[in-house]
Amino acid sequence: MPLPLEVVGRGQSQIDITWEDDHVSHYTARELRIACRCASCIEEMTGRQLLAPDSIAEAIVATDIQLVGQYALAIVFSDGHATGIYNFRDLRENCRCAECSALRGRAST
Repeated sequence: MPLPLEVVGRGQSQIDITWEDDHVSHYTARELRIACRCASCIEEMTGRQLLAPDSIAEAIVATDIQLVGQYALAIVFSDGHATGIYNFRDLRENCRCAECSALRGRAST
């Protein structure tokens, strides 16, 4: 599992993760808030999204970011939401940079 060396984003609308291989992933606080998989945001039995993406403000920020063990981040958002856990594997696999997107594209062909 990839491990982050540094996470920067407290009080900001962007969260940057530098991984142990020196790759840097950039996420907006809004995209992570919308991607939350907690029981308040996703219906547990069906996986149906309960959170309406348009209900999340464009200007949302991460007010706090904490490590959860050696596998995830817990993020508190400026809308008060604080129950989601973002595991390192998913964060790295979903990096949207051009390099990672190209690698995913090659893997699916």
